[in-house]
Amino acid sequence: MTFQTKPLNTEMMSGRRHSPASITGGAPLPLAHVHQEIDEASASFWSFFRAETGLCFSSAMLRDLTAMQMTLPSIQAARVAAGKNPLRYYVTGSHLPGVFNLGGDLALFMRAIRAGDRDGLRAYGQLCIEAVYNVYVAARLPLTTIMLVQGEALGGGFEAALSADIIVAERRARFGLPEILFNLFPGMGAMSFLSRRLDATRAEKIILSGKVYTAEEMHAMGIVDILAEDGFGEEAVRDYIAGEARRYNAHYAIRQAKKRANPVTFEELSDIVELWVDSALRLEESDLRRMARLVAAQEKRQGKSAHPMHVAAE
Repeated sequence: MTFQTKPLNTEMMSGRRHSPASITGGAPLPLAHVHQEIDEASASFWSFFRAETGLCFSSAMLRDLTAMQMTLPSIQAARVAAGKNPLRYYVTGSHLPGVFNLGGDLALFMRAIRAGDRDGLRAYGQLCIEAVYNVYVAARLPLTTIMLVQGEALGGGFEAALSADIIVAERRARFGLPEILFNLFPGMGAMSFLSRRLDATRAEKIILSGKVYTAEEMHAMGIVDILAEDGFGEEAVRDYIAGEARRYNAHYAIRQAKKRANPVTFEELSDIVELWVDSALRLEESDLRRMARLVAAQEKRQGKSAHPMHVAAE
């Protein structure tokens, strides 16, 4: 596909480079924040956010996601060389009960905003859009990307789900973009991906509402593609894959044609991150206090005295 403008990053934002052996060996990397498995029956690669690593996207989790995405081409090449069926699907879900992902590291945002740390905010935003863009372009492979949402997908969690070709959601799932509640906007893909699934006017309405939507509401709008009964999300994904098998070539080509007709480029995402950074640095202390209340609610929900991501992220 010629409209994509940025290759998968070969160097993590932390400055560490993975050795060639670790990304060309044809096997998934051992990662602290992401569980990975291959389902041979459906020729699909499954990844799950680990339950023990927190509710939100830490910098460390984002680096793990990008590192995992970088291994997919070598895994695919090794499968073909070994005479195995090439992977056709890349599925992402969460092992945390009731939560897909609650979004960005708000505590990190508050620290950076109070310190006037533009570079820190930009670096975090770039980590986010690298991860979602790699899903959008399916790691430069002929893969269909699927997000399995079995709980709450808020803020960056919703943006991550939107980057996939197909969203499968259980009825208990909830979706929302709460950034407007603390006078900010979701800057890591929401407008880009929502405006492609709907249109700019309806995308703006969702972003400005701050509303949490049910899976049924998202399905009625056409944002959720498949509505599954609670507890049967994984089965719904496998049923979808099995049902598409005979016409996979046509379905895959149509999805690619849609992206070619109305593409999301990395430059677009990056430009919006810059707008997000500017907007974040204009927040006032009253806005940050509202943000802090959301952090406190997340910490209470996690059942820990400290935000769980910070141990992993710092």
